[in-house]
Amino acid sequence: MSTSRQRLKIFTANANPKLAEEIAEYLGVTLGASQVKRFSDGEIRVMINESVRGADVYIIQPTCNPVNDNLMELLIMVDAMRRASARRITAVIPYYGYARQERKARSRDPISAKLVANLLTAAGARRVLAMDLHANAIQGFFDIPVDHLRVVPIIAEYYLKRNFENVVVVSPDLGGVTRARDLAHRIGADIAIIDKRRPKANVAEIMNIIGNVRGKNVIMIDDIIDTAGTITQGAKALKEHGAKDVYICCTHPVLSGQAMARLEESEAKEVLVTNTIPVPEEKRIPKIKVLSVAPLLGEAIIRIHEDLPLSKLFD
Repeated sequence: MSTSRQRLKIFTANANPKLAEEIAEYLGVTLGASQVKRFSDGEIRVMINESVRGADVYIIQPTCNPVNDNLMELLIMVDAMRRASARRITAVIPYYGYARQERKARSRDPISAKLVANLLTAAGARRVLAMDLHANAIQGFFDIPVDHLRVVPIIAEYYLKRNFENVVVVSPDLGGVTRARDLAHRIGADIAIIDKRRPKANVAEIMNIIGNVRGKNVIMIDDIIDTAGTITQGAKALKEHGAKDVYICCTHPVLSGQAMARLEESEAKEVLVTNTIPVPEEKRIPKIKVLSVAPLLGEAIIRIHEDLPLSKLFD
């Protein structure tokens, strides 16, 4: 191992240790020795059990459910690394919690995504590595560098290996058109859009389908599946408009509330997700297929550590 690589250290808190282990294995390093526990009153206790002085430290921690606990673990671990004289601290946040609160939708709303950015910077993070942020504007909430990775290349590679024919890629809403167009370009498919109205949070009503899906294999792509209401209604509407088979894919499997029941009963033939958020065994129904983002994150960490451009990872 080179001296440079020896100065690279990977740590994890409790949100997704399996992903951290995969990243460390990809890099050929040992996962850093640390513990994140709770005091009897519920306060978080972080213990770093090896020297990080002068090291380039990467903390793997998606801020998924329980969001506040995982966020606090990350903040306290960043603070611990700063006080232990780490040379550079990068918060690797595969899933950025509070990303959907990135603007004021009505009077007196907070912008919680910006608050999280402020907290991470104040704690001592000097760089953030994130994946498929819900809103690109979140990068601008930080006064430190943010490397924003896209998962579409991984998803495209998966579908190219499946050799689907007569495919159309569908965006479940107008906001996801850029993502759907990117996937369609990579796999050589047409694009369609579901035009929907959302009367309130987690409630969507399908209005119209823009594009031809009749007789086609449909791949519907989104960044997040939360309660799965939007995506399963979309699958139903696509079948009603003559789609042959419907395949769903997303980056972040939040899968809260009635999501699993809805996916189980949906028209979707397969649901492709990644492990930015851990998918527990009880949620791994036969329809669920999980891709690992560890090689992509591992390659990004190598390039950041060695001061190389990340543009190659977008090809």
